[in-house]
Amino acid sequence: MNIGVVVFPGSNCDHDCQYVFRDVLGQDVTMVWHKEPSLAGLDAVILPGGFSYGDYLRTGAIARFSPVMQAVKQFATEGKLVLGICNGFQILLEAGLLPGAMLRNKSLHFICRETFVKVENAATPFTHACKPSQVLKIPIAHADGNYYTDPVTLAGLQANAQIILRYCTVDGTVTPGSCPNGSLDNIAGLCNAEGNVLGMMPHPERCAEAMLGNEDGRLILASMVEGLKKTKRAEAVT
Repeated sequence: MNIGVVVFPGSNCDHDCQYVFRDVLGQDVTMVWHKEPSLAGLDAVILPGGFSYGDYLRTGAIARFSPVMQAVKQFATEGKLVLGICNGFQILLEAGLLPGAMLRNKSLHFICRETFVKVENAATPFTHACKPSQVLKIPIAHADGNYYTDPVTLAGLQANAQIILRYCTVDGTVTPGSCPNGSLDNIAGLCNAEGNVLGMMPHPERCAEAMLGNEDGRLILASMVEGLKKTKRAEAVT
């Protein structure tokens, strides 16, 4: 598989994603500069964390206008996998690839710590290696992770099982106190209606190998790789 990692001015988790997909999961990785107008030859695209364009105006607000984002939109329309992590999630929201918006954390402080998230939907290309309701320990690092949307959109996300990850306690209980940033309905990650675009605030690339003491994030990224391999095999047969 050839995984593309988009690099915006201010990205700082791009090489973390490159390392995990290339050195941990054994995939080819192409670093894609934000001015690149094409994503030809890629099987999946990652929008990494960081501070694209210094987070001026709003997080992700300027990055949405980068030339590569037109290619990302087309890539998603074709049903290919797009994963936005932290700042990448914010960019997906600003670009309209996912519904809603990010507000400042309820505490108004930058938060960097481990969190627990519950897998609410294990039947997606990003979570099929997980068990339903499995609890994952994945770190966060953001100041604007307070997800918000209108009541009608929220009801749609809930009804369509588009809320993929929710902040929870260590035993999987979803409570207001287990949400670190005030995010609506404890949302830590959600996908589009088609299920091929996922945005998540926690950083799976920061907990993907045993030497870090936690491999839970690997389940998210390995799900993508294994799903892509199955698709390739199916295409080869037909």
